[in-house]
Amino acid sequence: MSAQRKKESDEPGVPAEGAQPGVPTEGTPAKKSTDANGSGADHVVAEVVEAIAHKPFDPKNLGVGLHTRVDRGFLDYASYVIRDRAIPNLADGLKPVQRRIMWALHEKDDGRFIKVANVVGHTMQYHPHGDASIGDALVVLANKRYLIEGQGNYGNIFTGDPAAASRYIECRLTELARTEVFNDSITEFIPSYDGRNKEPVTLPCKLPLTLMLGTEGIAVGLSARILSHNFPELLEAQIAILKKQPFKCLPDFNTGGLMDARDYQDGKGSVKVRAKIKTKDESTVVIKEIPPTTTTESLIASIEDAVQKGKLKVKSINDFTSETVEIEIRCHAGVDAEKMIDALYAFTDCEVSISSRIVVIKNNRPVELTVSEILRENTDQLIAILKRELELKEKNLLDELHYRTLERIFIEERIYKKIEQCKTNDAVIASVYEGFKPFTKELVREIVNADVEKLLQVRIRRISLFDINKHREEMEKTKAELAETLKNLKGLTKYVIGHLEALLEKYGKVYPRLTTKSARHEEVDVKAVAFKSFKVAYDRETGYVGYKVSGEEFKLECTKFDKLLLVFKDGTYKVAELPEKLFIGQELFYCGLPDREKVFTCAYTDREASYLKRFTFGGTIMNKAYSCIPEKSRILYFAPETPKTLYIRYKPAPHQKVSQQTCDPSQVDVKSPKTLGRQLSIKDISSVTAEPTRGWDDKEATTKIAFV
Repeated sequence: MSAQRKKESDEPGVPAEGAQPGVPTEGTPAKKSTDANGSGADHVVAEVVEAIAHKPFDPKNLGVGLHTRVDRGFLDYASYVIRDRAIPNLADGLKPVQRRIMWALHEKDDGRFIKVANVVGHTMQYHPHGDASIGDALVVLANKRYLIEGQGNYGNIFTGDPAAASRYIECRLTELARTEVFNDSITEFIPSYDGRNKEPVTLPCKLPLTLMLGTEGIAVGLSARILSHNFPELLEAQIAILKKQPFKCLPDFNTGGLMDARDYQDGKGSVKVRAKIKTKDESTVVIKEIPPTTTTESLIASIEDAVQKGKLKVKSINDFTSETVEIEIRCHAGVDAEKMIDALYAFTDCEVSISSRIVVIKNNRPVELTVSEILRENTDQLIAILKRELELKEKNLLDELHYRTLERIFIEERIYKKIEQCKTNDAVIASVYEGFKPFTKELVREIVNADVEKLLQVRIRRISLFDINKHREEMEKTKAELAETLKNLKGLTKYVIGHLEALLEKYGKVYPRLTTKSARHEEVDVKAVAFKSFKVAYDRETGYVGYKVSGEEFKLECTKFDKLLLVFKDGTYKVAELPEKLFIGQELFYCGLPDREKVFTCAYTDREASYLKRFTFGGTIMNKAYSCIPEKSRILYFAPETPKTLYIRYKPAPHQKVSQQTCDPSQVDVKSPKTLGRQLSIKDISSVTAEPTRGWDDKEATTKIAFV
């Protein structure tokens, strides 16, 4: 048994007890380490990571104060979120995650569609965050149409439906992005977050992407909201800048709508955007376009909420949205469709106000700019990029012309024959230099070692098939291209304008304006378009009033914005909000809608006499109690407007000759509620009515009260 254990301990790959892996034990020869795949490579060396030294807490020796640590940590975090996460860079108009997505797509671009999951995985080499944020940002970019072309279910910007999982959808760069966003030769790179790759600081973008895409970002203590603008209109504005002409740019949203931009001042302020609503028939309206920041689902929810609150009268809502928006709203009988449209604008999300605040990163710092300032910065950058491209092209053309000249002389003058007798590399190079001395004036620049090395790599087959006529044609073509490049460099502004005009001609019809510009929206009076959806009543038996009270007195149809005027038997009155169910007691004398100019007729009595007056309530403070008759008085008659005649009956009394009289209340002047009024009589009055009552005797002598 012990022999078997000894044999097992001598087997290779099983370390002796207490031995460390990779360290040869005594009496055992050291072996070459092998990597995980068994290739035997020993060039991979693990990174040395310093162990964290945990020091005991000593309150007398804190090193750096807690406040200093917190302040520094907060500022570092805030700066990181502002510069590297939430706010776009002015240079290319992209947030860091968007830039990394675009660079990953550029690296993998072969003209074919790529699975989004692969793009997300490739982007994670540069982006130090999760795959969910990358996938969501890619879908947003694809739905903006300009830079990424998607294939598959990318969601619906109208309904708010999410995109399919990244493994089911594909994408690729648009032609616009390929030609106008990338140029590896003039791109500045920095190491990625883990140092394994290089990523661009900013992309050499020739488009005004900041305003094209629009964005919304919330950082620490800073937020940005840049409204998207129409691409062809931005190109026209850049051309106007180069031609030193005035220009104006207004937002454009991919959901469409009707826009009122009177409060939008060059990127500051706000715009109001309405849904585009059409009348289908007398009782049906159809929403064809929706405002930004809304979806069909949220819009329908706002309509249903308004219906529940009694602001709208809607019979049914049907959503037929697919590739275009179509929400059909049917009204109740008797509701006018035009009034329904005004009510939808007043009480639902069919009209939204969107504020704008343009904050971008410029020179590694956040700055707030206007639309015109951003366009001028983008135009200056476009000029600088096109100039660098032309200079690079000039250099490449000169190098090509120089090499073609060297090649022609090398082959035509048979300089390659002179190197056949050379026995060393230095002798060969010296021979080539010597062979070109007679032709120095024909060269574009001096010959260098790199040129010699390139000539020595020319194959015999190319020398034997060298066509001097074809070579001259290529030389002439290169010279013509070089001359055109130098001409463009000299007239750089004209060249830039031509570049913008070419883009405008190519993409002007591809990206039309979607949001309709209107001079201004007619202001909707919410009180005027509100529907009378609340039926108010008073139940004297229980003493409750409101639209959830089943009573038979003072029945009114009200809107949500109406108030109630409540007048009580003792002459007190107040104006209250429209209640669901409010207890006011059994002494209510009048309930109606308040009107400052409406005339009321009131007869009242105190212990000494009875009076008649007409008045208007005028202005009142909500829920404040007032009195329209003196204290210790009671109302005999109270009604709106002025009756033609009042019929007054007196209580029976000894020696009373006149028991009933009439009067014309229109003879009483209209004054304020606090006025005493005109005296009717000092007798005790039984009733005052606008029509003769059952106890009224037409045969009895009746006199008319005259107000002098």
